[in-house]
Amino acid sequence: MSGKTTQIRNLALIGHSGCGKTSLAEALLFGAGATSRLGKVDDGSSVLDFEPEEIKRKITISSAFHHYQWKKHTAYLADTPGDDNFLADTRAALHVADGAVVVVDAVDGVKVGTEKVWETANRYNLPRLVFINKMDRERADFHQALKEVREVLEVQAVPILLPMGREAGFKGVVDLIGQKAYVAAAGGGKLEAVPIPDDLKDEVEALHGDLLNFAAESDDALIEKFLEEGELTPEEIYQGLRVGTLKGSFVPVLCGASSNSASAALLLDAINFYLPAPEDRGQIVGQHPSTGAEEAFVADPDGPLAAQVFKTVADPYAGSLSIFRIYSSAMAADSTVMNATRAVPERFGQLFMLEGKGQKAVPSLGPGAFGAVAKLKETVTGDTLTAEGKPLLL
Repeated sequence: MSGKTTQIRNLALIGHSGCGKTSLAEALLFGAGATSRLGKVDDGSSVLDFEPEEIKRKITISSAFHHYQWKKHTAYLADTPGDDNFLADTRAALHVADGAVVVVDAVDGVKVGTEKVWETANRYNLPRLVFINKMDRERADFHQALKEVREVLEVQAVPILLPMGREAGFKGVVDLIGQKAYVAAAGGGKLEAVPIPDDLKDEVEALHGDLLNFAAESDDALIEKFLEEGELTPEEIYQGLRVGTLKGSFVPVLCGASSNSASAALLLDAINFYLPAPEDRGQIVGQHPSTGAEEAFVADPDGPLAAQVFKTVADPYAGSLSIFRIYSSAMAADSTVMNATRAVPERFGQLFMLEGKGQKAVPSLGPGAFGAVAKLKETVTGDTLTAEGKPLLL
């Protein structure tokens, strides 16, 4: 990738209700330094589940948004509901996301809710990762959950992490690409390399061999090298797995527990490695509002503005907040944009990045960003915002 949005990631966390999406999102934000403490759903301190009803019921009712920076990448994430009653909100987030992390409970495995959000991700052709969560819980079973992912979701699921221990004995993971084992260092946050346990060495070697095959098959240059030398470097394995993930040939599978900081750090890396940048999603097709003619464009900070409002919420301080995804160009604070759906100009003041319940005012936002503005007069959910004189409907 050589484009201008290479280091942007835009993703939704999806999965059945109770699989631990919000706790995992909190761990990602804390691990990346976007929040100063680890928010917890159980004690009501979650940054992302902040509505009184969410705190009371300990479930996500409305998609919440945040952002973080990790190893020179900026990621915008949506934490979505898994409960059947609120799946319309999840579908709206997946409609504007570039990729997804599908969270599966290591105890309960794949449930009907998992299948429903998986089907929606299929509809939007989203590259995704699977994270088998709650490895520290009683009756957690990585291999059974992996089997269900393969059989029920009918996908080529490729483990890139293997758990060390389970239930109360879960202590860390083995990175199958680099063939290194990691635990959370004392005090949390950092990864500490440890020897691979003897009882896992044969399985690690076999699964590493599978990864070589999957990586090589994704890339003609890699398959030649693999056939000649029988080995690939970790960088080449990442490259091959990335290509296959973006094509949808297979889905990398990670595992861990949202309470274990080693799990969060390796998932942050995997999001950077495998999920698409806006430019990887190819051309975006819109329509000219007058002629109906199709117009294709790519994610480009310097291209014509194209953003879509996909959610509207009432904020007690800011009033009505229009939440949008920018596909092309940049939006700046104190600007006028054209609502191409209704052919009316919209003037706004502050431009926000969402941080769960809070908002952070920013001067501008570019492709891939989830953003928000307050008190648009004519705009409703589903409308397209463009530059004046360059109307386009998404």
